[in-house]
Amino acid sequence: MNLKKDDNHFLISKVMDKFKLCETRNKIENTDFLDENQKKIVSDFLRSQKYKHYLFYGGIENAERNVLVVFPDKLEQVMENSEFDFNNILDAIRIELPDEEYNKYTHRNYLGALMKLGVKREKIGDIIVKPNGADIIISKEITKFLLTNLNDLIRFKKAQISQINLQDIVAIAVKKEEYEITIPSMRLDNIVSELAKCSRSKAVEIIFSERVFINYETVTKVSKEVKENDKITIRGKGKFEIVGITGNTKKNRIVLKVSQIGGKQ
Repeated sequence: MNLKKDDNHFLISKVMDKFKLCETRNKIENTDFLDENQKKIVSDFLRSQKYKHYLFYGGIENAERNVLVVFPDKLEQVMENSEFDFNNILDAIRIELPDEEYNKYTHRNYLGALMKLGVKREKIGDIIVKPNGADIIISKEITKFLLTNLNDLIRFKKAQISQINLQDIVAIAVKKEEYEITIPSMRLDNIVSELAKCSRSKAVEIIFSERVFINYETVTKVSKEVKENDKITIRGKGKFEIVGITGNTKKNRIVLKVSQIGGKQ
């Protein structure tokens, strides 16, 4: 059984259910949050089938996690004119830390806290981390639960928790850090080994476990040639962009400039 294909089939089935509900009820429907890989799968499918009356929305510009919004014909103009209030389908929670806890928590800490409360990953959108806390985009159905329970966590005992409008979120510029790596060739396993700071055998294991994406598509072929401007995501390690080849060493190894989105981990 191909689990990946089954997962993709299940994802598309859920999307088609939303289109059917939209047609039956003649009102807006939306999915849970999709990651970049899922969004590409869904987007490619809908484009190939020439579907209309849908869009992806994540609460902020260039959101990494988006819901698919399906709307009926009668709302086509409303959507095209950006007149729909997305606060009707998504919420945002603001966590404000006390002064002594500024710069204490990372994206992973906030996500871990939500998961500890039993919140499913697909109910959580982007987490915008700031020195004094975080704004978290979420599905409306978990808003009340988070407002009631976040303060029960030790790390947020003294924090202020509030609901805010999506328009009140102040997006933080994504930090990018460029640096160079040296590799024997542009094969994917060589590059993953350097980016993930692991042995080549471990890199192969990571690739085979479907944790590597090129331009948001899963890649399991270790010998795949990576190209300039490709975006590589390694789950658990980070997101990278191949800026370009800058030269060769005396031993004829390739010097490659990469940009890590979010900085080095």
